[in-house]
Amino acid sequence: MTGADRADPVAATDDDAAELIAQLRALAGADPAEVRQVVAEVLAALDRAAGGALREHLPEAIRVDAGLDAPSPA
Repeated sequence: MTGADRADPVAATDDDAAELIAQLRALAGADPAEVRQVVAEVLAALDRAAGGALREHLPEAIRVDAGLDAPSPA
C-alpha cells in the first residue's frame, strides 16, 4: 500500500466532525437536555482516555457541566 492509496485523514476527520455536528443539532431540536448529557458523557470518556489531560484544555464552565471539575467557590 502506498501513500496515494490511502484516503485523506484530514478530510475524513472533517467529514466525521460535520456528521457529528449534524447529529447533535438534530438531537438538540428534539431534546436539548439530552444533548447536554450526551456531550458531557463524551467529554468524560475522552478525558478518561486521555488520562485526565483533556480537562486542562476545557473552560471551567464546560468542565463543571461535564462533571470533570468542581465549581470554584464564589
